[in-house]
Amino acid sequence: MVSPTVDLLKSEIPLEQESVVLSEDVVTGLVLVDIINGFCTVGAGNLAPREANSQISGMINESERLARLFCEKKWPVMAFLDSHHPDKPEEPYPPHCIAGTDESNLVPALRWLENEANVTIRRKDCFDGYLGSTENDGSNVFVDWVKKNQIKAILVVGICTDICVLDFVCSTLSARNLGFLTPLEHVVVYSRGCATFDVPIHVARNTKGALAHPQEFMHHVGLYMAKERGAKIASEVSFEAPKKP
Repeated sequence: MVSPTVDLLKSEIPLEQESVVLSEDVVTGLVLVDIINGFCTVGAGNLAPREANSQISGMINESERLARLFCEKKWPVMAFLDSHHPDKPEEPYPPHCIAGTDESNLVPALRWLENEANVTIRRKDCFDGYLGSTENDGSNVFVDWVKKNQIKAILVVGICTDICVLDFVCSTLSARNLGFLTPLEHVVVYSRGCATFDVPIHVARNTKGALAHPQEFMHHVGLYMAKERGAKIASEVSFEAPKKP
């Protein structure tokens, strides 16, 4: 049930979404952000859901559907996996997705991606996948992926809409605007392919150090902020029918 607060939010800052059709004529890459056990699998860690969550399960289903279609077409896919060192906390959050644990691995529905030749997997130790792609020599795995594959558009899915997804999108758009990501032109965020977590106000008030984080509210805000930065927000994603010979 959607709360009156969410209804008010959507009326005050309405979010225009569009149906996106992916064309064979435009090189498009799929970016999966942190669809890992530590954020998505019930009981898998400090930041994992405590019970089944329809927004998160829907995000996984849509992401898997798109990933399989991209792999069938041999289109480029990049998967970011949150993966932290125990001695490097990421405040304000408790320890999570520690490197080498199953928390930092893809959810079961996506583990098959590890064996796909067109998939690049990047373990990152910060919110932002763009910054987390930086190597010690200053090179950037994500930038190299875009340039190597001559990607003109990326389709972004994952979790959390208002944190890691948004941070990555904002950095990517800034880098594009500065000419660091040629030939990238378009960043598309698929709303049903994204999700965030839920901490109702009554839970936050009774949990030391917790911040309220209403799921539907923050999901909408995350999408709105991405659009405000210049991303397209897609309500539906489909593929152009193959051209007849």
